[in-house]
Amino acid sequence: MHADYFSIPFRTRLQKMKREETVDYHIKTAWHAIARMYNQQALKFDGTMSIGYALLNISSEEGTPAMKIGPLMGLEPRSLTRLLKSMEEKGLIYRQVDKNDKRSVRVLLTKEGRKMKEKSRETVLRFNEAVRDEIPAHKLDVFFEVIQEINEVIEKKTLVVSS
Repeated sequence: MHADYFSIPFRTRLQKMKREETVDYHIKTAWHAIARMYNQQALKFDGTMSIGYALLNISSEEGTPAMKIGPLMGLEPRSLTRLLKSMEEKGLIYRQVDKNDKRSVRVLLTKEGRKMKEKSRETVLRFNEAVRDEIPAHKLDVFFEVIQEINEVIEKKTLVVSS
């Protein structure tokens, strides 16, 4: 960035902003790189990043109500249904009517599902270890703080585009 970048009026800076200067560009490109990396790892076990993430959100002991998995993953009901069907076909989960609430269905892990969940957990831990080995703790602390603040901005502001 040029030394006089901030002397330019904000609206003018926005109009001249390159995609590489936007916050969302960097978040999106980082997330796509992470997703590619996780999907490459998951392919080794005939899985996907979505399957791994779903497995990590299912309790190994008592299972998890199906309706709670979608919001944990940010999935719409239709997408969740397709994902759970795929996981069931792969023998990773099974569904069972909840004993306490007959209207609710619990998703439970099979033996194979528990194994794949552990592989998913190990992959996430290895990635985090690699990042922590390369990036000093004080920089990660700032990163987490900034990401939290970005989420707070998103929650309290509504995007207004003038017509």
